[in-house]
Amino acid sequence: MTDHIESLPKAHLHLHFTGSMAVDTLRELAAEAGVSMPEQLLGSTPLDLSPDERGWFRFQRLYDMARGVVRGEDVMRRLVREAAAADRAEGSRWLELQVDPTSYAPFVGGITPGLEIILDEAAAVSDADFGMAIIVAASRTRHPLDARTLARLAVRFAGEGPGSVVGFGLSNDERRGVTAEFSRAFAIARRGGLRSVPHGGELLGPTHIREVVAALDPHRLGHGVRAVEDPRLLAELVEADVGFEVCPGSNVSLGVYPDITEVPLSALMRAGAKVALGADDPLIFRSRLADQYRFAQRLGLGPSDLARLASESFDISAAPWDIRARARRDLDDWLRTAGA
Repeated sequence: MTDHIESLPKAHLHLHFTGSMAVDTLRELAAEAGVSMPEQLLGSTPLDLSPDERGWFRFQRLYDMARGVVRGEDVMRRLVREAAAADRAEGSRWLELQVDPTSYAPFVGGITPGLEIILDEAAAVSDADFGMAIIVAASRTRHPLDARTLARLAVRFAGEGPGSVVGFGLSNDERRGVTAEFSRAFAIARRGGLRSVPHGGELLGPTHIREVVAALDPHRLGHGVRAVEDPRLLAELVEADVGFEVCPGSNVSLGVYPDITEVPLSALMRAGAKVALGADDPLIFRSRLADQYRFAQRLGLGPSDLARLASESFDISAAPWDIRARARRDLDDWLRTAGA
């Protein structure tokens, strides 16, 4: 069964721009910039962090070091191309890449050209068999007014196809900031036709998820796994058709769960939740999209379960109808090949 994972048609809805970088790319860019990188970023072992603020600080420090070598248009375009190529190789037909253009603005003349560069390259790497769209994500570590600025920018480029902005997110440490203070930014995004896709329910539990739902009215939750700790909340989310972007590899590396076998993917599926598996930050967590499906196998999921996950990844995505139609046709073929 493992040999079929890369041929399983799937959508990838939780991947961060800098975190998508390959280790070899980081090594090359760091050498060009004359910057020394720690072995934690250049080695092959995934991080093993505690789920407290100290653990998050270590993660963020490494992420910021990697982001520091993403300097200029050529590097930004390269990362988009490489993310697309890596996803295609793993059977992805649709990728929603998440980015905060604020981080790269100093090297390209502002947040608007920064976003335009990424959107232009996303359109260039897309074709009839694979499409890439963008999620603009604000950060909890910045002022909510900055989030409103990003929301207005995202709406300017809103669309439904490759090379468009399809969603607005909120990332970084869930313990930072006041969720309700970002509600106006998300209202701007929703009025502009964007999907609400904030992070929530990974580092913090059900109370935090309820805050995110009340303030940001999500179409999907980035992670959301800890909703299983409150069956009533989980039922409400399923009833409201809120999707879940589950990233088993990062859940374990960040110490949310001690082992892959503890990730509550099966519980979410039994409750009727629509789930899309995501790699989050392969550079840091050392697992890519196909690895997440292999983790699901370790949880006891068979071919029909994996096909359900792949199908639901399109259901809760912004993928256009033609990509969805081809994926569903190929999913049927995949199930026959996999011996379901």
